[in-house]
Amino acid sequence: MLIYKDTTESFADLVRRNMLTNQMVETFNNRFGYTPGQSEINSWQNSLTRVRDIIEIASLDDNIIALEYEVPYNQSRIDCLLFGKGEDQNENVVLIELKQWSSVTALPDEGNFVETYTGGGERVVPHPAQQTKGYHNYVKNFVHEFETDNPLLLFSCSYCHNYTKVDGSGLFDPIYKKIVHDYPVYTKDDVALFADKIKKLLQNGDGFEIFNRFMRSKIKPSLKLLENVSKIVNNDVVFSLLNEQLVAKNLIWSKVRKADKAKKKSVIIVHGGPGTGKSVIAINILAEAAQRNKKVFYGCKSKPFTEGLKKLVGGQGKLLFSNLYRFLPSKMAENELDLLLIDEAHRIAKTSNFQYTRKEDKTDIPQVEQLIRCSKTSVFFIDDKQNVRSLEIGNSNLIRESATKYDCNISEVELLTQYRCMGSNDYLLWLESVLGYSDDKRILRENDIFDFQIFDSPSLLYETLAIKEAEKPNSARMVAGFCWPWSKTLDDSGELIKDVKIGDFEMPWETHDKIKTPKGYVKWFEWAYRPEGFKQVGCIYTAQGFEFDYVGVIIGADLIYDRENDNLSSNIEATRDPTLKRSKENFEEHMKNIYRTLLSRGMKGCYVYFVDKETEKFFRSRMD
Repeated sequence: MLIYKDTTESFADLVRRNMLTNQMVETFNNRFGYTPGQSEINSWQNSLTRVRDIIEIASLDDNIIALEYEVPYNQSRIDCLLFGKGEDQNENVVLIELKQWSSVTALPDEGNFVETYTGGGERVVPHPAQQTKGYHNYVKNFVHEFETDNPLLLFSCSYCHNYTKVDGSGLFDPIYKKIVHDYPVYTKDDVALFADKIKKLLQNGDGFEIFNRFMRSKIKPSLKLLENVSKIVNNDVVFSLLNEQLVAKNLIWSKVRKADKAKKKSVIIVHGGPGTGKSVIAINILAEAAQRNKKVFYGCKSKPFTEGLKKLVGGQGKLLFSNLYRFLPSKMAENELDLLLIDEAHRIAKTSNFQYTRKEDKTDIPQVEQLIRCSKTSVFFIDDKQNVRSLEIGNSNLIRESATKYDCNISEVELLTQYRCMGSNDYLLWLESVLGYSDDKRILRENDIFDFQIFDSPSLLYETLAIKEAEKPNSARMVAGFCWPWSKTLDDSGELIKDVKIGDFEMPWETHDKIKTPKGYVKWFEWAYRPEGFKQVGCIYTAQGFEFDYVGVIIGADLIYDRENDNLSSNIEATRDPTLKRSKENFEEHMKNIYRTLLSRGMKGCYVYFVDKETEKFFRSRMD
């Protein structure tokens, strides 16, 4: 998706007549349904005149320019792309990140970050070359035409058109030497140099043909974490971290280093909604820490998720993954670890004591404090809207309070850009709106890139998922609210009882842990990552933390329409979840968190069936 595309000649003419920005605002409004912020409009007005100057100096007259290109599976946008043949007849794409910065402070922390005035204040942000590198790798990961026998070639750079170049300082401090070499930074002092480079890459034109090659290219499948975790742990570059993900990674490494020097503990809270890359960052950091010989662990309460990670990593690498009961005071000394990464921190329990805890392992220390106690730096990846049961009390305030008790430095970072749901932030904002998290009455637009469909029958929904599953095994799953019993025994023929029944539709839940798994099925914690799981319906406890290309969601009678207040409410009588039944005062909050989580498991699409037809009508009233 683009905000603007045309020949370089037409682009220059529109800029010269001061008409381009208005045209882009109109296109943006039609595409997204709202007007861009004034700061973004100002950046177009200020930066694109400088791009025109470079194009005219380079005498580009048979080329195509594209502005605000939305990268695959993500709503991040690349400022400028130029297309054409170079002096050597290679077919080139030039990626330009535009910056209005005029002054920058270099930061010694690793990760290629700087401090500059942006977004209304002084902020720590990625160095332009680091940001360019992220976009460069991301585009090459997904656009197939960069990997054909006669590939497109990608040159990526940044243009800081207000910045005065001073060798050895600011953007050109020696600490950035390598990344600036790989992803050049041009300034206002480099106009002739930049124009000459662009000319060499694009002077033989034919931009329209190359643009079409790029835009019509096959987009490679979205990367799912579990399918690539072994590569990450082996230190292969699989996921290109972008924007706030880079900020989080840099912050973590900065605190690890300072904790070693200052002997003061640090706690970092990484906030992020569904699909913002919390687990991707955690496992990237885990791999790097292991490579650096740091004593590090990844902890997560979800047995399905940790078992999936262990299975795929294998070997010694699986020893780095643990549940939250490994960090008891009886098993781990204070500050024994350099770094502890806690994923799904909203699932932290009140205590680590349970039925089978040995007497010598029992402790009065709350679980969150155990996690902080055992490591010099602890990182908590959390979504406060994914707390789905009363026994799990993890939340940001609890972590802050516990960190203060241990006199820790506390830092926080928020991940805003999400990579699931085809990168559609609009879909997630709409979902939160319709579930009642906000008072905004958002409408899901018909042209939204995420495939959201409501089905009239669960059978048709499952048949549609089966087509997706046949095209790409292990890419689709059916889930449901916990509104049907979960049998602890097999039927008379030794098969799973098909508990989830709606009319003539019936399917079994994931296998109960008290049942010996029948042939052709998998254990409950394997449901999400082994192909046999497609034959069973999953619930929140097996689906949370996972992602699928397509997810089918049966919304049970526990989510109902409240006609008097014109919103969605809860029906505790419909739930079969014994844990939720014991927490009546928080039932509605947990139930909505459950459906928010289930409805955001899909990378490409979400297909829904509603048991309660009034609830379905309410959802449809919020759709085009």
